[in-house]
Amino acid sequence: MQEAPARPAATPLPTPEPPRTSLAGVATMVGSGLSNQAGAAIGSLAFPVIGPVGVVAVRQYVAAALLLAVGRPRFRSFTWAQWWPVLLLAAVFGTMNLSLYTAVDRVGLGLAVTLEFLGPLSIALAATRRRVDVCCALLAVAGVVTLMRPRPSTDYAGMALGLLAAGCWASYILLNRTVGRRIPGAQGSGAAAGLSALMFLPVGIAVAVHQPPTVWAAGCAVASGVLSSAVPYLADLFTLRRVPAPAFGLFMSVNPVLAAVVGWVALGQRLGWPEWAGIGAVVTANALSIGTARRSG
Repeated sequence: MQEAPARPAATPLPTPEPPRTSLAGVATMVGSGLSNQAGAAIGSLAFPVIGPVGVVAVRQYVAAALLLAVGRPRFRSFTWAQWWPVLLLAAVFGTMNLSLYTAVDRVGLGLAVTLEFLGPLSIALAATRRRVDVCCALLAVAGVVTLMRPRPSTDYAGMALGLLAAGCWASYILLNRTVGRRIPGAQGSGAAAGLSALMFLPVGIAVAVHQPPTVWAAGCAVASGVLSSAVPYLADLFTLRRVPAPAFGLFMSVNPVLAAVVGWVALGQRLGWPEWAGIGAVVTANALSIGTARRSG
């Protein structure tokens, strides 16, 4: 009896390599960061007419139009276990943007964005128990103390709003994880953005009635929504396909510097060396935490 020929050994499939940082990816990250901060700067030009709340309302409408189109949520199929994190995410989304833009109005773009970045930094530091992260936390605290040092011109309400934005961003990250686990695709983000825009609908109407926007102010608000919501969202989708996630997170830590530069160039918000030192401390703490975690992982 003739033996059956031996089957060739199965060739193992090659392990897909993580995306390498490309020039196009880096350029997109820079463009996304500048677009986000430029959008906030342009939006601030409309503050004297419609206030931060009016600009945020328009930004929420733009974000909802984009994310609803991308996510296409099926609201009727949501269960209560899916609805409650979406509702919380919608509330946090609106509060985060409103507190940030109000802080920008009071303390300037660079300081407000730096304080807001304490949110994701706290999430990253809380997830590990390394000594280097303790050092990063102390460095970040030193930076915040420098920024909030007592002075005659210190606006503590504006600083508090920046810290509120940081807390909201941390909550936004945690809630997004929950929503992502319970609702497929981008349906959860789209639903939250739509509900947040719905919450701001009466706000937008009240602003339009009591503080009728000029064409210039309305254009600035719309431009802020496009540059700070639509462009960064689409740019991040492009970037994450070409840049490793750790490198993406590492670059995100320079956003406070971009905000300070944009605030200086576009709005004339000059900072002294103590403010630059405080911003540098927060940025260094964030970059050091992400960079060392990347090597240890």
